[in-house]
Amino acid sequence: MFYFDHSATTPIHPKVAKKINHINKNHYANPSSIYLEGKKTKSLIEKARHQVASAIGAKSNQIFFTSGGTESNNQVLYNRINRRRKHIIVSSIEHPAILKVIKKIEVYGITSSIAPVDSKGRVNIDSIIKSIRSDTGLISIMLANNEMGTIQPIEKIIKNAQSSNIPFHTDAVQAFGKIPINVNNLGIDYLSLSAHKFYGPKGIGALFIKNNEIMKSLIIGGEQESSIRGGTENISGIIGMGLAAKLAFKKQKSIIKHLKVLEQYFIKNLQQNFSKIKLNGDRKNALPGLISISFPGYKSDILMAKLDRKNIAVSNGSACNTGNIKPSSVLEAMGMNNDINMSTLRFSFGKNNTIQEINYLLKSLKEII
Repeated sequence: MFYFDHSATTPIHPKVAKKINHINKNHYANPSSIYLEGKKTKSLIEKARHQVASAIGAKSNQIFFTSGGTESNNQVLYNRINRRRKHIIVSSIEHPAILKVIKKIEVYGITSSIAPVDSKGRVNIDSIIKSIRSDTGLISIMLANNEMGTIQPIEKIIKNAQSSNIPFHTDAVQAFGKIPINVNNLGIDYLSLSAHKFYGPKGIGALFIKNNEIMKSLIIGGEQESSIRGGTENISGIIGMGLAAKLAFKKQKSIIKHLKVLEQYFIKNLQQNFSKIKLNGDRKNALPGLISISFPGYKSDILMAKLDRKNIAVSNGSACNTGNIKPSSVLEAMGMNNDINMSTLRFSFGKNNTIQEINYLLKSLKEII
């Protein structure tokens, strides 16, 4: 398969897969056990915690493992329920794990303001500032959008949040491994990660919490993860995530360079052969290798089906909406009309893609269109 849908998920790194297999065979003891094998497992988890922390400039005791980005986002939002300040500010292009949750928790007295974005998917900072109220308890803006890659100016937003003593959360699921992230330099209070977006296993993620003393457990059970999350730890998943984070951080510069080469080559050749295409998002300030393109007059579902017959995998937006052939809410928020919206494909390249593969993709698009 010619795989160009890395924003949906990435193939697991061979070293990570090998590590997970080794752990499942040799280190299966419960890390809460007091005997030697349990303590060995616990030490491996703590090593993985350190690996994830080091990759984002955090301390090990600020990293808490979850089942993925969705749970991490949910945990931050649901923790507003028992707080005095119950108003939350988000953007109109957040992941469903943010936008759907704020609606769900309205019954607990939570209120929200949704900041609009411009035609390139950049959040309106003035709108966020104007939305700040005396009871605003959280601002949550994703670091980079998952459908068209636009990187948000969170540094400016965080400065305003800090001046009003408002915690800031960012969904960094798409961004990790593609742009440098340092939670201390940025001033982030909460940050969500998911391992399967950077060549790690599925079903494991992490939440960075600057001050864990004010975070309550979303999943009730034992006192795992310093009482932040109940349930026996996903040992192999955690250790796999730690190694994946280490590898992604170590190779970040070369991967970014590679993705930019592929992206520029693809866009240049597309524009030479298809005069009517429309590039979406902020191309000067976007994640490398993630490209949203509209093909006016051609329905995205038909294009995907025809590409699939040529053994090519792409998407028309978030993989979280698989099976729902309808306009993208992200593109709608950017002001795109339905006809163009329904003619949009997302191409997201990975570290193993090659120029030869891009040529096959271009050739196939020429044959189809």
